[in-house]
Amino acid sequence: MAINPNINPRKNNDYSIDEYVSGILNGDISILSKAITLIESSNTEKLRKGQAILNRCIKHSGNSIRIGLTGVPGVGKSTFTEAFGTYIIEKTNKKVAVLAIDPSSKKHGGSILGDKTRMLTLAGNPKAFIRPSPSAGTLGGVARATRESILLCEAAGYEYIIVETVGVGQSETEVKEMTDFFLLLMLAGAGDELQGIKRGIMEMADAIVINKADGDNLAKAKLAKKEYQTALHLFPAPASGWTPKVEICSALTGLNIDLIFNMIHDFATLTKANGYFEQQRREQLIYWFHQSLQQIIQDYIKHNAALQDFTKQQEKAVLNGDKTPFVAASEIIEKLTGK
Repeated sequence: MAINPNINPRKNNDYSIDEYVSGILNGDISILSKAITLIESSNTEKLRKGQAILNRCIKHSGNSIRIGLTGVPGVGKSTFTEAFGTYIIEKTNKKVAVLAIDPSSKKHGGSILGDKTRMLTLAGNPKAFIRPSPSAGTLGGVARATRESILLCEAAGYEYIIVETVGVGQSETEVKEMTDFFLLLMLAGAGDELQGIKRGIMEMADAIVINKADGDNLAKAKLAKKEYQTALHLFPAPASGWTPKVEICSALTGLNIDLIFNMIHDFATLTKANGYFEQQRREQLIYWFHQSLQQIIQDYIKHNAALQDFTKQQEKAVLNGDKTPFVAASEIIEKLTGK
């Protein structure tokens, strides 16, 4: 594996905020990784430091195309991400960051975090940054700090950000609310049992790409493309003014990877011209403001002993049928605000 020249060899993790900011803006991936670790931390002191770093970097973010990638298990998300990321670097000579979210066990919170081992070529490219993070049970298959990680990567000069999610089956709204282009990977002939989860996600997708269109699967993929194109015509026209596209590809052979790259750029060109691109990003900022507000309130309750005891009492009242969840939650807020 190639040695990345942007790695800072310093082993001391006790960087100052100024050193973190300077390192990130200079593209130091070692410092970038440590900063992301801070904003992912459940330790209050580390989290505050991470947020202070992010706040200093915020004005240097936003200069990227953010791509959300999801799909059914086994569709080849990691293989596609490696092929696509490698193509972008070779085509544009620009930097690519991959935020790969691995599923966390609900039982013990563990996560495989194996995406770097599945993307060896891309991981060894000095213009690529791959960050696997545990979903930790977060809906939408994204880590709690994925949004903040995007901003830090942009500040570090990454012009294409790919958020590779856990996969369909959870709410994909979170992915949609942090990316510019939402790409749904599908398989041909996966069976009608998946139809129940396809519809809602298909309505959010800016493109549906049928992967593994090679060998005996090529004919099936072409047929599936026609079926998806027909299905998309039944959905309301999106506010972006963009007509969602359907394409086939093979991440293994490289078939149509270039078409998908051009498709995303066509989307960006159109939506920047009609104002939707910037409008969507503004709406996403407000969405994440409210998400952050909820998270801060929950964290405050979690770390306040008196409120924790009261919360447990409220939980018991709900379980006993003495109070509705809404009334119990409202009383916690009343106690929190002193009203």
